[in-house]
Amino acid sequence: MSKVGVLPPWLVLDPLLRGWLLEDVGRGDRTTNSLLSEDVTSGTAKWIAKAPGVIAGLPIAARVFQLLNEKVDFVAVVAEGARCESGQVIAEIKGSLDALLTGERVALNLAMRLSGIATLTNIYVEKIADLPARLVDTRKTTPGLRLLEKYATAVGGAINHRMGLDDAVMIKDNHIAAAGGIGQAITCIRSQIPYPLTIEVETESIEQVKEALHYKVDIIMLDNMCLDKMREAVHLIRQQNSLVKIEASGNVTLDTICAIAGTGVDYISSSAPITQSKWLDLSMKIIN
Repeated sequence: MSKVGVLPPWLVLDPLLRGWLLEDVGRGDRTTNSLLSEDVTSGTAKWIAKAPGVIAGLPIAARVFQLLNEKVDFVAVVAEGARCESGQVIAEIKGSLDALLTGERVALNLAMRLSGIATLTNIYVEKIADLPARLVDTRKTTPGLRLLEKYATAVGGAINHRMGLDDAVMIKDNHIAAAGGIGQAITCIRSQIPYPLTIEVETESIEQVKEALHYKVDIIMLDNMCLDKMREAVHLIRQQNSLVKIEASGNVTLDTICAIAGTGVDYISSSAPITQSKWLDLSMKIIN
């Protein structure tokens, strides 16, 4: 597996996790609170994979339980980003039974969602493993889950594109239309943005590529171009400015990604690993 993504600090994630716990717990876990007496203090559980895939989100799951009870001991049996097989134990948990039962659903939901993303991302990454292009994600994410979904693509081996609108300038077709052209958009934006933000422009034709080169952008996106036009654009960009990075986007599938990478682009952006991934089925079993 490629490098594992870096989690944001708990200072950032804890409010999200607390909110999701509050959503599920509501006014209290009626089942668990009614079932357990005060002298029932601890238990043991195992997490089991019910399908093969790439595991992501175990540190987040551990944190969910520890927000309910800081003494819960969550031990990952497999490493974050490792492949698992169906039936494999991936984690063992010891601690307060009420914390284990109350936190089960939120923790599992997050880990299943993130593991599904990491699994599909890795399939895409492996398709172009022998080619110089790298897979990057997009801002097509679930509201509220962007930090974690992008973390999962990194666990799967992709590179994160910008996290939000404040990370970099990306001039898309509607910006170009609003400004009256690529040159007008770049000139206006460049005079106002802070150093060292990069400027990327989405292009759909060779003429737009030439204009983006003329205005010295940092990254040129080739959007929904056929392969022949993409090769022509890559050749033109390499000839005129070898420092400009080239990104391909649009119609990226497992069937097309190798051909796209073969045109010589630096990056291939796709929302598919996030928007088209299935949850990886995981379960928790109390064993005491």
